[in-house]
Amino acid sequence: MFEKILIANRGEIACRVIRTARKLGIRTVAVFSEADADAQHVRLADEAHCIGGPRPQDSYLRGDAILDVAKATGAQAIHPGYGFLSENADFADAVKAAGIAFIGPSGTSMRKMGSKAGAKDLMAAAGVPVVPGYTGEDQSPDLLQREADRIGYPLMIKAAHGGGGKGMRIVRSADEFLPNLESCQREAKGAFGRDRVLLERYIEHPRHIEIQIFGDAHGHAIHLGERECSAQRRYQKVLEESPSPFLTPELRARMGAAAVQAAHAIDYANAGTVEFIVAQDGGFYFMEINTRLQVEHPVTEEVTGLDLVEWQLRIADGQVLPSGQEDIRQHGHAIEVRLYAEDPDAGFLPGSGTLQTLRLPPPSRQVRIDSGVVEGDTVTIFYDPMIAKLIVWDEDRPRALARLREALADCEIIGPKSNIGFLERLVRHPAIVEARIDTGYLDRHLDEFLAPSVTDPALVLAAASTFLLQQEATARSNAEGSSDPGSPWSVADGWRLGHAGARRLAFTHGEHRVELLAHGHAGEYRIVNGTCNHAIAGARLEDGLLSARFDGAMRRYRARVSGDDVLVHDGQQRLRLRSEPLYRRQIDNAAATEHRIRAPMPGRVVLVQAKPGDTVSAGDVVLVLEAMKMELALKSPRDGVIAELRVQAGDFVEADTILAMLEQ
Repeated sequence: MFEKILIANRGEIACRVIRTARKLGIRTVAVFSEADADAQHVRLADEAHCIGGPRPQDSYLRGDAILDVAKATGAQAIHPGYGFLSENADFADAVKAAGIAFIGPSGTSMRKMGSKAGAKDLMAAAGVPVVPGYTGEDQSPDLLQREADRIGYPLMIKAAHGGGGKGMRIVRSADEFLPNLESCQREAKGAFGRDRVLLERYIEHPRHIEIQIFGDAHGHAIHLGERECSAQRRYQKVLEESPSPFLTPELRARMGAAAVQAAHAIDYANAGTVEFIVAQDGGFYFMEINTRLQVEHPVTEEVTGLDLVEWQLRIADGQVLPSGQEDIRQHGHAIEVRLYAEDPDAGFLPGSGTLQTLRLPPPSRQVRIDSGVVEGDTVTIFYDPMIAKLIVWDEDRPRALARLREALADCEIIGPKSNIGFLERLVRHPAIVEARIDTGYLDRHLDEFLAPSVTDPALVLAAASTFLLQQEATARSNAEGSSDPGSPWSVADGWRLGHAGARRLAFTHGEHRVELLAHGHAGEYRIVNGTCNHAIAGARLEDGLLSARFDGAMRRYRARVSGDDVLVHDGQQRLRLRSEPLYRRQIDNAAATEHRIRAPMPGRVVLVQAKPGDTVSAGDVVLVLEAMKMELALKSPRDGVIAELRVQAGDFVEADTILAMLEQ
C-alpha cells in the first residue's frame, strides 16, 4: 500500500480522503490556494503546500503545480477528489507519466466518457439502453434544428463535454429551439471550453437513478447498488438516497447488470457512477458515466458498510477488487442532503462570509457529517458554497426520514444564509415522504418548498419569550458582578422608569419587521402582538430548550439566543428573528435605486446583453454574472433606456457594485 499520497482538492472531500488515509497509516499531502491557507483540509493533512491564487484556474486547476508538489514531497499517488481535475484525462496521463499512481480511472477510459455524444454511441454499441437523439459532429444551427424536429419535442439540449447541470436546456417547441441552443452553447463554452452539444428526447417525469460501479486493473467489475437522486433543482441534486424506493428487485438487477456491462465496455478501473434516466414505466436509459467518486457516495457506504475511498486506494495500488458481486449486500436505508450557504427565498443565491455559528448534530451510527469547515471559517466566493453533507442511516426509509428531520432540527448556521429551512420543508413534503418525486418536480412546484410569507404567531411568541428570558439572565449576571446589586437598575423584573413595567421589542425576519409589547418578568409575561394579547406562564430556558404555557397550552421548543439572533424550532419548522433597535429611521430607497442595476454578490461579468441607448423593458436581461459556479441573469428593474454601462465581459465585481444605469 502507498506510504504517502497527495490530495489534489479542497474542502470536505479532501478531509474525507485524509480520514481514510490516516486509518490505513498513509501520510497525506494537501495543496491549497491563497484563499485556503487556514482551511481545515490544510490543517488535517500531514503537510500542505500553496499552489497559487484564490481562483481555481490559478491553483486547483494547475496540474503542473500539483505535480511539482507531488514530486517534491515524494507522494506515490494523487487522489483528485471530485470536481477540478478529477475527470481531466490529460492530468491523469501526466500523473502516470510522472511515475505516480492516479487514484481514479485511466485517461483512456475518461476520454471515452468525456464526450456525452461519444459515450452514448459507445454504450449503444455495447447494448446498454440509450435515449434516442443526435450526437453528430455537424453542429450547424440549421442541421441541429432539423434534427430537433426529427427527434420531436420536448427534447433536451446538453453540452457534450462537462456536467453539473451546466449547458442543459429543455425545449418544448420548434420556435424555442434556436434561442435555447445559443444560450446552451454559450454556457458550455464558458464552463468547459467547448460548445458542442447533443440532442436527446426528453423523458417526462423521469427518475434519476445511478449505479455505483468499481473495476480493477485485472478485468473485474461489479456494482454496489443504486442511489436515487430524483430530487433536483435545475439539474442539481438536492437529496440522495439508497436504496431507491422506486426500484423492484428485478429492475434493480437489470440496471446493475447494465452498469457493469458499461464498465466492461470501457475497461473501467476504480470508482465510477453510471447514471440512468428512468421512465415511469420502468424503462431506463444511459445518461453518462461519472469517472470519479461522487459527492453522494456516503449513502452507498452507509448501506453497504464499505469504505469506497479505501477501495479506491487499494485498486490504484494494483490490488484486485476487495469483494465479488455476490458479497455485496444492502442493509437499511441512507439519505444525504447538502447544507449550502445560499438563500432559497432569493432564487438560491449563493452566499459567502464567516460562519459565526455552525452547530451540527453529533455523529453517531445513525448520523454522519462530512464537512470541510468549522465555526469561524469563511465561505469564500471562489468555490462551491457547500458547508457540510448530512447523512443519516436507519433500518428502513420512514425511520431514516425521521432521523433526518431530527438531525436538521439540530443544525444552526449564523453568518451567511443557509438552505436548512428549505431542506426541512423538503423532507416533510408528501412528494418525498411518498417517494413519488421526479427530476422536474421541484422546479414545477418550488413555491411549496419555500418559506411561508406569513410568520407563525406561535413561533414569534416563543422567540420573544426566549429573548426576554435571556435578557433577564444577562441582567442577573451583571447584577451579581455589580458593586450595588440592590440597585433597581440591576433587577430584571421588567420595571422601567415611566414605562409601567412594559418592554417594547423589535425584531426583523427577512424583510419583515415585528414589533411587540411585553409586560411581566421571570417567565410570566403578557405579550401584545398588534391587537392580540397572549399570556405566557412558567417559561423556562434550560440547556437550549424553552418550555412554557402559551395561552394555557404547554409547548416545548428548541431555543437559542446568539448575539442579536433568536432561533426557535418547534420540531417541524424554525424561525430566526434578529433583534433590532426599537426606533429607526424609515427610508424608502425604491424610488432612488430603481435606475441602478447592482451586482447581488461578488462575481465575474460573462455577458453584456445591452449597450447605452438601448430601450429595455422591465425584466429584460441586461447582464449575466457568474458567481460560485452559477450564472445570474441581471434584469432591468423597469422600462427605460440604458444610460450607462460601467462594466464589460470579463470584469470581476464586488457585491453591490453598480453595473448599469437607466436614464432617470
